Amino acid sequence: MAASKTAMASLIHYRPLTCAASASASQPARLVPHAPDLIKWVRREGGFVHEAVRIAQDELSGLGLAAADKIPKGSDLIALPHHVPLTFRPDGGAESVLADLAGKVPEELWAMKLGLKLLGERAKIGSFWWPYISNLPETYSVPIFFPGEDIKNLQYAPLLYQVNKRCRFLLDFEKEVKNAISDFNMMDHPFGGQDINASSLGWAMSAVSSRAFRLYGKKSLTGAYSDVPMMLPLIDMCNHSFDPNARIVQEQGEEQPEMLVKVVAEKEIGANDPLLLNYGCLSNDLFLLDYGFVIPSNRYDTIELKYDGALLDAASLAAGVSSPNFSSPAPWQQEILSQLNLYGDTPDLKVTLGGPDLVEGRLLAALRVLLESENESVQKQDLSTLKSISAEAPCGIATEVAAFRTIIALCVIALEHFPTKIMEDESMLKKGVPDTTKLAITFRIQKKSLIVDVMRDLSRRIKSLLSKETVSAKG
Repeated sequence: MAASKTAMASLIHYRPLTCAASASASQPARLVPHAPDLIKWVRREGGFVHEAVRIAQDELSGLGLAAADKIPKGSDLIALPHHVPLTFRPDGGAESVLADLAGKVPEELWAMKLGLKLLGERAKIGSFWWPYISNLPETYSVPIFFPGEDIKNLQYAPLLYQVNKRCRFLLDFEKEVKNAISDFNMMDHPFGGQDINASSLGWAMSAVSSRAFRLYGKKSLTGAYSDVPMMLPLIDMCNHSFDPNARIVQEQGEEQPEMLVKVVAEKEIGANDPLLLNYGCLSNDLFLLDYGFVIPSNRYDTIELKYDGALLDAASLAAGVSSPNFSSPAPWQQEILSQLNLYGDTPDLKVTLGGPDLVEGRLLAALRVLLESENESVQKQDLSTLKSISAEAPCGIATEVAAFRTIIALCVIALEHFPTKIMEDESMLKKGVPDTTKLAITFRIQKKSLIVDVMRDLSRRIKSLLSKETVSAKG
């Protein structure tokens, strides 16, 4: 662990880039025990911080920002001049090596690109951003740093795949980095002569993914702005909420030719209230992978399934639906499935349940089409109607009930793939477990609860449809 800039400079002339899993997921230590005052630093660099904004410790969220006094709606909370955000714009020299390395990073792992710059600045004595970097967490509670047993404890195949993919990338990228910097002397070394390994790369990638914002960069000749990841000192200490009380804005004008990044109060903020931003309408998979937390009852969370004819045949039979033909659709059904990209040479077979739509439109449309034997009744509907759950029974009540029952059976199959039940998970949490184990168990509880909620919702819809059918028959 780094001690302080002056002390480290006098002792060994660099800051070690080691990293380990977080001992405490909720309140990890800072890189430096007594880091510089970030508010004072931002103000000293020409930034603005509202007099009522303070850094506060929250038992659940760790360090964050809060209001010491009431702040009116519309007030500027924080403003950063253009030179304060940490971005990666290679300008030759050692940074050209980082740019070459960044070019080998897949776009989905964009955080690693800026992470290279962050690691370089962390190692550099006298870095402009050291007051900010020293305030970053020493460790992160994201799954790439989980013990092997807690990765297994996630129990959810799509997330396990992503975690393993990231771990493999870091191990492979470590070799790329070592090869790229092996011939550099101490003066020109992009990381101050230090050894770079998968752990330090993982720390940098996690720091960026959990704190950076993708904002507007420079204006192009066409008038469009580029999309640039930025680490925003102090601003990135605002915690997340789907009901935020603040938002980020960017301003540029004649008096301010360079982009100014601000946080503005969206509503009146009461004394002691935390400052909250919306990180995005994300699933718990992304919140855990990139931020290291799970949101209970996340209305944007989904469960991922594979569209598979044999599986759907089994589910519909289990649901008591007669004569399913998911494995052998008729030519007219194949045509519609192709339009849904669920059939053909390169189909996208990943479908989801949950989220605002409850059932992904492509899956719902496919079920409605495949459970309807009459081509004419389907052809009356456009694709957007077939995909919409709010379009009540477009192919008739019997087809709609069969579709919902098939999905419920799919949910039962999905639940059976989890080795433990919700009650067992809750019992484990009550016994007291390490923070990483708690995160993994909480994640899988939320996935199972989501499946149960989908089943309940569809069951209510079936009951409503059948009651309407009864009323119609009596009428």
